Amino acid sequence: MTATAAAVLMERLGLTEDELCAALGADPLSILSGALDDKPQLPILLALTEEAGERVHPGALQRWMRTPGPAGRPIDHLTAQDYGAFEDALETLAQRGFVIRRAGA
Repeated sequence: MTATAAAVLMERLGLTEDELCAALGADPLSILSGALDDKPQLPILLALTEEAGERVHPGALQRWMRTPGPAGRPIDHLTAQDYGAFEDALETLAQRGFVIRRAGA
């Protein structure tokens, strides 16, 4: 995989460099050089988020990443490399859409 693919994921989800590194379990140099062949997470995450990126406004998808949902914040699942929980959050997004509730509601 290339550094460009990592940049696409980073932009799509509004990740910081540190969050991208945590999500992929890679160091910055590996990401910049595109030396991610041993990281199957990147193509999988690109595929998983592609549909969400097409269905939801980019700004909304980036906001969704940091908004608590029924099972927590998607960014927390991703940076903890809990890809199953992240995939579940994407499925919830596909089913329910991006729902924002008032605090305390």
